[in-house]
Parts: sequence; C-alpha cells; structure tokens
Amino acid sequence: MNGNKPLKLRRTMLFCPGNNPGMMSNAYIYGADSIMFDLEDSVSMKEKDSARNLVYQALKTIDYSPCELVVRVNSLSSEYGKADIEAMVAGRVDVIRLPKTECAQDIKDTEAEITKAEKKYNIPLGSTKMMAAIEGALGIVNAYEIATASKRLVAIALGAEDYCANIKTTRSPEGSELFLARATIVVAARAAGIDCIDTVYSDIYNEEQLIKEAQAIKQLGFDGKSVINPRQIEPIHKVFTPTQKEIDKALKIKKALEDAEKRGSGVVSLNGKMVDKPVMLRALRCIEMAKASGAYFEEKEE
Repeated sequence: MNGNKPLKLRRTMLFCPGNNPGMMSNAYIYGADSIMFDLEDSVSMKEKDSARNLVYQALKTIDYSPCELVVRVNSLSSEYGKADIEAMVAGRVDVIRLPKTECAQDIKDTEAEITKAEKKYNIPLGSTKMMAAIEGALGIVNAYEIATASKRLVAIALGAEDYCANIKTTRSPEGSELFLARATIVVAARAAGIDCIDTVYSDIYNEEQLIKEAQAIKQLGFDGKSVINPRQIEPIHKVFTPTQKEIDKALKIKKALEDAEKRGSGVVSLNGKMVDKPVMLRALRCIEMAKASGAYFEEKEE
C-alpha cells in the first residue's frame, strides 16, 4: 500500500507537561508511539517561558527515538505562540500541534511562522510537520477545510473537554455526545489522506472502560488515542495491534492476490470465494499494522 515506506504508527500519544523536567527526561521509556510536550493548557502563565526553554533543551539533548516528538504550542493569538513555534522548530521537533483549531486560516498562519523559523535556522523547508487539535463546534464544521489546509499536516485530533464545554454538555461514559465530532474528524482525515487521533480518557484507573473506548474509536476508524498516563499505553496498543488470527487471514488473502497476479488474472479467490478490493485493502493494511507493531516479521527469501 505504501511501497517500501513503513507505516507510521500513532496508536498512542503520551501527554507530557512542558514544565515537568522529570517526566520529560524519561518519557521515551514507556513505549508510546508519540510523545506530546505541552506548552499550552498544562502550563501556567508565569511558567510559559521557562517551559518553552525546558522543552527546547530536551529536544536538543535527549534521544527519544523511535518516538515521534510533538509539541502543543500556545495559540498565535497569545503572546507566546510565535516564540513557541520558533523555539520548537529550532529544536527540530517532528510535529507542531495547534490548539483549538477552528479554520484553515489557523493552519496557514501557523505554517507561515514555521516556514519563517525553518529559513532562519537553515532547516529544510517542509520538514517540520503539523497536527491540528479540533476542540470546538466551529472546528468540527470546518474539519475537512482544516485537514486539507497544508501539506505539512499529518493528523487532526479531537480535544473532547473543550469541545463538550463549547457545545454546552458534559462527557458521559458511553460518549454519545462525542459521536458526531469523532465521526466527522475520521471522515475529514480520511478524505485528506492524513491520520486522526482520539481524545484522552481521563480515568487512569478504569482500564476496562479505557479498553471499551479504544475499541469503539478503532471501529469508527481512528488511528490512535491520546493518553495522559503511561499505564494506558499497553492496553491501547493491544486494541490497535492485529491478533494472530487476523494476521493469518490477511496473509492468506495476500497470498491469493499474489497467485492471481502470477496467473495474470484480475479475479482473486480464496477457498472458492471471490475476494473484492475492499477486503484486499483491509488485509494489506492489517499486515502493515502487524509489521509496524512488531506482531509480524516478514520472512525474507534466500
């Protein structure tokens, strides 16, 4: 599906406050696919400048590989946004995450600041990617416009607490109030060809409900989920990692596809039944996910 390019996993994105050097120093040990240092909501106004410097120093001095590094900056409408973007680009962050994105112009304005910083520090143009957090009704209405606003954009994410406050409701265990927002974000992301990340589940001790929510958002089509505690990482990874049964079935479909190609046939069949294109695409996606998550290693021909 992606040629020789390996699939980028974003099953989990671990939030890490930018004013907590202890958490930043060892955030990579927990195995999250992405780490998101936060300069926005989790940092008080009086700590904004020191947090920015802490995150910059961490980016420059700590090897977090293979984790993807994301920083949630303050809004450009604040007095901290431009300085955040410049420092994070200089620190060679992988992805800059915009908070409370409401329209395409928010993306374009941020991209302009990123480009300016890349030029200033002689960083290859376009190498700093972007992610947009949608946290209000207007952002949901403009989700596709946001998702297609820049080639730098790799994902859009849902921020449920602000969204619920914005639409004048509260979060419930079953999440009915988030269904429209979640479905809209998934469709917008898929139409734009980028990833979609679900919101956090805040009860870190309720693993059973966390797993149910992860299963539900996987079924909707999400690529992963934000997490606020390392203990949430493994359960979510299990939900998003193909089972051995799923892998075996996908491999059989892939073999049937290869056999059909060798015969020069446009018809793929397995156990006497035709296999249509959506099934084949799901099988190939399953194998990619299994490889990327370490659940399957392809045997190389001698």
